[in-house]
Amino acid sequence: MKKYLGFSLLELLVVISIIGILVSIGTVAFTTAQKTGRDSRRRSDIKAMQDAFEQYRAENSTYEACSTMADYNSGSGSLMPGGLPVDPRNSGDYVYNTANGCTVSGYCVCAYLESGTGNADLPVTPGTCSYNSGGDYYCLTNLQ
Repeated sequence: MKKYLGFSLLELLVVISIIGILVSIGTVAFTTAQKTGRDSRRRSDIKAMQDAFEQYRAENSTYEACSTMADYNSGSGSLMPGGLPVDPRNSGDYVYNTANGCTVSGYCVCAYLESGTGNADLPVTPGTCSYNSGGDYYCLTNLQ
């Protein structure tokens, strides 16, 4: 009787297939976890901006007016001296926006979510912040 040392071609193919399946499952899970993490940060950043707007209103009896988010990030806004938070991806649709600016009477701050589980559609009418359950945008507006 001859003894063969090593693995057969079939055994090698089975092992390589199993490794490939595990790698693909791990990649999908990792990508999903990254998206969820970025969306979570977007929600907390928008909430921090809302808190800053409301704190400013509590101290000054009006909201701070701005025409764009760039007003704050350039340092001309006094809500957050270090500038407003920046979206984790910060390109394309993934930038924080005030939709229609903010005025002394109110604001609407939105972020586009990668998972599509936002609370609003992008406002299309100036001065509005619409809330529809099917939107990809997460928006918060003035509390008072």
